[in-house]
Amino acid sequence: MWDTLWLDANIATMVAGKGPYGAIERGAIAAKDGRIAWLGYAADLPGDPEKLAHTQRRMDGAWITPGLIDCHTHLVFGGDRAREFEMRLQGESYEEIARAGGGIVSTVAATREASVHALAASAQSRLEPMLDQGLTTIEIKSGYGLDLETEMKMLEAAGELAQREAVRVKRTFLGLHALPPEFKDDRAAYVQLVADVMIPAIASAGLADAVDAFCENIGFTAEEVDYVFSAARAAGLEVKLHAEQLSNQHGAALAARYNALSADHLEYLDDAGIAAMAKSGTVAVLLPGAFYFLRETKLPPIEKLRAAGVAMAVAGDCNPGTSPMTSPLMALNMASTLFRLTPEEALAGMTREAARALGLADEIGTLHVGKQADFAIWDVAHPAELAYWIGAPLLRERVFAGRVV
Repeated sequence: MWDTLWLDANIATMVAGKGPYGAIERGAIAAKDGRIAWLGYAADLPGDPEKLAHTQRRMDGAWITPGLIDCHTHLVFGGDRAREFEMRLQGESYEEIARAGGGIVSTVAATREASVHALAASAQSRLEPMLDQGLTTIEIKSGYGLDLETEMKMLEAAGELAQREAVRVKRTFLGLHALPPEFKDDRAAYVQLVADVMIPAIASAGLADAVDAFCENIGFTAEEVDYVFSAARAAGLEVKLHAEQLSNQHGAALAARYNALSADHLEYLDDAGIAAMAKSGTVAVLLPGAFYFLRETKLPPIEKLRAAGVAMAVAGDCNPGTSPMTSPLMALNMASTLFRLTPEEALAGMTREAARALGLADEIGTLHVGKQADFAIWDVAHPAELAYWIGAPLLRERVFAGRVV
């Protein structure tokens, strides 16, 4: 017998090529041992529901989607940067604030002072509203320590969240996020430290699944990223990249050369970068929260990405400086209103394509027999409402590994 059978539901499987949303109306879905055991039209169930599963749950026409996936966040950090928000409103740019000692470096001091448990507790407070909006998987980056001890502490805190909550956590080491104050006069030494000391130590400890970097005119050059990515690959870690957010550093093409899981932001992405990503299968991760919060005006080349067949994920980018957002559904709305994705593209971006951006497409992201039974059940009449409503309480149930949580 199955463990649980959900009945009287409409199911947005998000399987590509199966019609809008991969929808199965008047459907049913069953879970056993944490995986999807059966999925289809309720009329095709192989018997009496009472005899098929230990527990039956009737959904009264609610919609079931894959659990939402936020594939780009900086959820673990100390302090906040509300004062910088005021400064930007008074006319100072993100780059001016960063060059004056604010920005990422200002978060480093607070993060270095915090304990693992304090970091995990503050991150949990940000995670909980995301779970309340159907999130079942999250990626969390380090990058606010900029020394080995604090970077490992951040990654440990991210791992602790998976013990505190019913959520899947993927961890990313972001050593090349900013230049720490103690290396302000010797950036080459810091890049070497990240590549030759931090990456091997973090990989050996099993604290990260991937390595990221901030390739930007106020971050690190493509050559510096190249050196670090070589070390990541040697350590058996996946790579991904903050690319083309504020300028075109040709980071996306570099990421594609390494078959990176994703290149993220991409407002200044050029045609060569798009072609390279299309060839490598690197996912474009769109971050409308940062675009909105920084009041940017240059849009990512959405139509060109579509035309090239580059998969587009959507993420919240929760961080203290440029996207203090803890609402996956708001990210869906912003992706539609600001970037002109269709509601179906936006939802695919936080399910199917987000799973690809984390290397988890075989496990999650679509509803399919054999995959993890991670899904969200919504009190909506149509899946487009997930990108339409702002602030409405839409979630009925969140299911993680086959359990209602």
